Amino acid sequence: MSKVKSIAVIVGSLRKDSINRKVAQGLIGLAPDTLSMEIVEIGHLPLYNQDYDADSPAPYTEFRNAIAAVDGVLFATPEHNRSMPAAMKNAVDIGSRPYGKSVWSGKPGAIISASPSMQGAYGASQHLRQSLTCLNIYCMPNPETYLSQADKLFDPAGELTETGQALLKRFMDAYAQWVARF
Repeated sequence: MSKVKSIAVIVGSLRKDSINRKVAQGLIGLAPDTLSMEIVEIGHLPLYNQDYDADSPAPYTEFRNAIAAVDGVLFATPEHNRSMPAAMKNAVDIGSRPYGKSVWSGKPGAIISASPSMQGAYGASQHLRQSLTCLNIYCMPNPETYLSQADKLFDPAGELTETGQALLKRFMDAYAQWVARF
C-alpha cells in the first residue's frame, strides 16, 4: 500500500460563499485514500513585509510550518483583474521567505481555477503558475483546469452536480498520480 501523502489546499478566495472553497471541498471529498487533504487558511495573514523575515509574526510562522509539514500543495484560485487574488499572492510570498528558506521548494503542486465567468480564471491560473515555477514547486502540467461558469457546477444546496463531480474527479485522479511520482 502507498504511503498516505499530506496535501495543503490553499483557497485564494476569502469570500464566505466562495466557489473556489466549494471546489476545494469537493476535491477533498473526491481524494483517494493515498492523499490526506486539508485547507490551510490564508485570510488572517498580515501583508508580507521583508522586515518580518528576521522576526516573524506568529501567523507567518504557523503558516510556514503548516506548508513545510506537507508533501504537496493544491491551489484553488479565482481571478481578480486577470491575476491571482492578493491573499493568494501574499501567502505565496510569505511561504517563500526569508530568502533561501522557502517552504514551497520541491513539492508537487497543482492549480485549479474557478469563476462564474466564461474564462474560468485562466489569467489567475497562469500568473500563479509563473510564481510557483520560480519557487521550485513542480506544478502538474495536465490537465490544466479552468472551470468556467463554475457556479453552475453546484446545485442550490451547494452540492456538486454530476457534471461537477466528473470534472473534479478527473482533476483529482490526475493530481493523485502526479503526487505519487514524488
